Amino acid sequence: MSKTENPFVRGYSNLRIVRSLCISYDDGSPLVWRPIHASQAHLSDRDLISSPCIVTNDFAVIRNIGEEISDELAAECDAGEGVNGEGVVGAVVYAIHGDDFNGEPVHIGDTYSEEAAREIVGRLSFKTGFYSRAWEISSAHLTEDANRYLMELADLATPERFLFIAFRIPYSPAIGVKLISTPWTDSHLQDLEGITAEQLRQEHRNKRMPESLVDTLQQAGQADVRFLIFDADAPVLEGLPLYES
Repeated sequence: MSKTENPFVRGYSNLRIVRSLCISYDDGSPLVWRPIHASQAHLSDRDLISSPCIVTNDFAVIRNIGEEISDELAAECDAGEGVNGEGVVGAVVYAIHGDDFNGEPVHIGDTYSEEAAREIVGRLSFKTGFYSRAWEISSAHLTEDANRYLMELADLATPERFLFIAFRIPYSPAIGVKLISTPWTDSHLQDLEGITAEQLRQEHRNKRMPESLVDTLQQAGQADVRFLIFDADAPVLEGLPLYES
């Protein structure tokens, strides 16, 4: 699994469920997993288990479904490279796949029912409005100039083009930031604001925002953080630079 350079990023993206067949061979060859051919996707799990099948590199075709395999489907099986012969479906597996921090596909795990797979996907999903997107991190992640800049913004009206609002927390030296229009990715910002992530970064720099604050807010925005609290007593976030106070 690849490691992200953005310490705010958590979890997996593009979660999906893939139904596949666990297939055994009479000669004792190792088990293989294949998706069922699209033309037979309507078959129930009960129909599939213990059924003989044709196995190719890319899919499996069930034989005993009460009808002959069409000439077109048979030709597709014959045309496939690396045909593995015939086997028997031992189990139907609902694999959970996703993308890691860098967009690479990841096999997260297997379940034996669609209901169980959907429950796990629901628990892993990052759904706006249901799970916390608030972070409290040490103000040591900002330089003195950046902390001062943020405090000044909290006492004034933060420019709308910044796409965040700075605010003070009563009875506390901590400073909060509410990020707007997250995630700060090119596609999302183009749809909502008509700008790219780099244009937003440049807008911050044009207003002489210290670089440590620019970088921290950009990473938080990319990770779809909504509230970010900077507090001297809060823990440091591993992977985020620290600065001398």
